[in-house]
Amino acid sequence: MSLKHLLPIFVGVFALVAPLTASARDVTHAMGTTSVPDAPQRVVILTNEGTEALLSMGVTPVGAAQSWLGDPWYDHIAEQMQGVESLGKESAINLEMIAALEPDLILGNKARHEEIYAQLSDIAPTVLSERLRGDWQVNYRLYAEALGKTEEGNKVLADYEARIKDLSAKLGDNLKEKVSVIRFLASQTRIYQLDSFSGLTLKKLGFDRPANQNVEEFALRVGKESIPDMDGDRIVYFTYDDGDGAALQAEADYLADPIWLQLEAVKAGKVNKVDDVVWNTAGGVIAANLLLDDIARIYGVE
Repeated sequence: MSLKHLLPIFVGVFALVAPLTASARDVTHAMGTTSVPDAPQRVVILTNEGTEALLSMGVTPVGAAQSWLGDPWYDHIAEQMQGVESLGKESAINLEMIAALEPDLILGNKARHEEIYAQLSDIAPTVLSERLRGDWQVNYRLYAEALGKTEEGNKVLADYEARIKDLSAKLGDNLKEKVSVIRFLASQTRIYQLDSFSGLTLKKLGFDRPANQNVEEFALRVGKESIPDMDGDRIVYFTYDDGDGAALQAEADYLADPIWLQLEAVKAGKVNKVDDVVWNTAGGVIAANLLLDDIARIYGVE
C-alpha cells in the first residue's frame, strides 16, 4: 500500500491517540500530586471562592457548586455564569451531573470533598485546595497553577494588592478606628476575628481592631449576653438570611436591644450594614474587590 493510501490511516490513528497523549503537568495539592492537562478546556469547580477565581482569570466553568445564596448564583456573578451547570451546594455535590459534563479538570476543597475525592478522581484529574477561610489567596494560587494560568493569576493578585496599598494610603488616620465586625444568623451571632475573610482584608488595609477581635482566630460565637463585647469605634455588621426571615428577625432584635443602643459606636452613629455575600459568604477575589469598594464608600475616599 502506498504512502498516499496510508496517510488517512495515520491521521485517524493520531486523532484517537492525541487526546491520550496531550501534554500534562503535575500539580501538588491537599491530597497529593495529580497530573493535569496543560490547558484544560472543561473545568468543574466545587467551591464558591474557586468559582470567583476562575472567572477572574477568564475561565468559565462547565459546572460549579451553587452559590450559598442566589438562584443559583450570587447576584454579582450571575451574568458571568450564564449557561454554567449548577451541581448542588458545596457540601452536597451531584457526582452524576459532574460525570455527565465530561470535565478534564475538577477543582475542589479538602474540607468539603475529601470523602468523595476518589470518586471525583475517577471522573477527571482532581485538585483539592487546603484552606476554607482566611487567606483566600493561598487557594487562588493553586487554582491558577492547576489551570495553567499562573501568569494571569499573579496579575489579578498584583492588581488587588495595588488596590489595598492605594486605599490604605487614602484612609490615612481612619485606620486608627477599631473596627468591630459582627454577623447575625438565625441560630447564633458571630464576632469576627483576623482569620476570616473580612478580618484578613481589614488587617491588610492596616485597620486597628478591638482586643477580642485582634487575634489570629476565626470568630467568637455568642449570644445577647455578649453585646458589650461587640463594641468598637465603628461597627460593621452583616446578616446571613436564607429566605425564612429568621436571621433578619435576630438582627432586628439585637439592633433594638437597650444594651446595643448604649454601645459607643451606636451612639456615635458609626454603624454600617453591609452585604453578607460580599463580606463573608462568597469568599473569593471578586467579592474581595467589592469589599474594598464598600470600605471606600463607608469612609468617603472613593
